[in-house]
Amino acid sequence: MILRDAIKIAVASHTGRVRQHNEDSTAYNIDIGLAVLADGMGGYRAGEVASAMATTTIYRETRAALETLVRGQTDQASGYHYESLVMRDAIATANEIIFRAAREAPEFNGMGTTAVASLFYDNRVTIAHVGDSRGYRWRGGKLEQLTLDHTVVQEYLNSGLYTPEQARASTDKNLVTRALGISADVEVDLGEYKVQAQDIYLLCSDGLTDLVDDAVIAATFEKANQSLNQTALRLVELANRKGGTDNISIILARIAKPFASPSSWQTKLADWFTST
Repeated sequence: MILRDAIKIAVASHTGRVRQHNEDSTAYNIDIGLAVLADGMGGYRAGEVASAMATTTIYRETRAALETLVRGQTDQASGYHYESLVMRDAIATANEIIFRAAREAPEFNGMGTTAVASLFYDNRVTIAHVGDSRGYRWRGGKLEQLTLDHTVVQEYLNSGLYTPEQARASTDKNLVTRALGISADVEVDLGEYKVQAQDIYLLCSDGLTDLVDDAVIAATFEKANQSLNQTALRLVELANRKGGTDNISIILARIAKPFASPSSWQTKLADWFTST
């Protein structure tokens, strides 16, 4: 199955109405099923450097690893598909590169970036993330957040110290507890999901979600008359109408039809033993 025929992609990014530079970075390659978004932070223009390093490295490492990977196989030790482990390792490599650059160049001291990425394969998607850039799924009229923010506010929510209302009103939303480039090692969260036709997957920086409620995002998806590109631009517009206090970046992926991977002889053999 050619992924280009099965998945449609739209990307939109905007500096917003307050910032002077866009420190977000995006990259995608529909032929390998990859989309990645990073939201940089740091000193003067260092955030731009960190986010660009992240998307470039994750793209490069993922593409190289997929060239020799048999799609749709499961790692017995972790329970994840190998595609998920490819994503985890690519993000870990990006973290190492950014961390090293931040230590070696004074102008990059303290730089870091969030990252969220999706990889589509064998009628599945893996969402991998670090930080507070998010992944969502729109399915059957319902919007679902697939990632959990790595932030102080989210930890307060998890522990019961904050209610959802207090979390939304908090001025500490952007205090992240995990990011690329901050320490030598980073923990990457992975989620694997089976896809369905007409699903829409949203990757976005917090420049969208800090200003536009999930209910408003869902209402935007409900307008089926809009193209995917129009929907992405509409979401950017909504964030800017709310003040555009941060950079806003969005990647949308719509599933047009199934894209099962051709079964290898190993998969067929394993399926045969499982069924007998």
